[in-house]
Amino acid sequence: MDRASDYGSGGCRFDSCQARVLDEIGMLYIIEEEGFISEILFENSNKSHKKQASTPLIKKANKQLKEYFNGKRKKFSLPLKIEGTDFQKSVWEQMEKIPYGKTASYKDLAIAIGKPNAARAVGMACNRNKIPIVIPCHRIIGQNKKLVGYAGGLNIKTALLELEKHHYK
Repeated sequence: MDRASDYGSGGCRFDSCQARVLDEIGMLYIIEEEGFISEILFENSNKSHKKQASTPLIKKANKQLKEYFNGKRKKFSLPLKIEGTDFQKSVWEQMEKIPYGKTASYKDLAIAIGKPNAARAVGMACNRNKIPIVIPCHRIIGQNKKLVGYAGGLNIKTALLELEKHHYK
């Protein structure tokens, strides 16, 4: 199937299942629960998700993701349903403070949340992030500046970092 013709020049479509964003990293599935974005799943995700109709919030998230991929959005403004431990939430909060086009190490994040010896636990919290891109876990790298781990795969992490590098001003 030719994706370009299926999704038109705008690169997106809505269907009865969920909003999909077509971009250079593949499809994204935006999941809404109770008026909040609760998950963004990569096309290569093995996780199943319940069907839902497109909503104004999913359309808003879709629009903001398109703006991000076009280099026109550096921060997201969406209501998020963030579920996790207090530690995980503190890691995700700190991740949101990493500026567009910049990276930080797991160790940097551990220090920033006041737990300098918790770099591995920070890595696990990154892995548990259900709202990638919006909560930018792709900006977290190894202390040696190498790309390590990403739920969507290192190719997607690389693509996101390259996208930001290209549009960074």
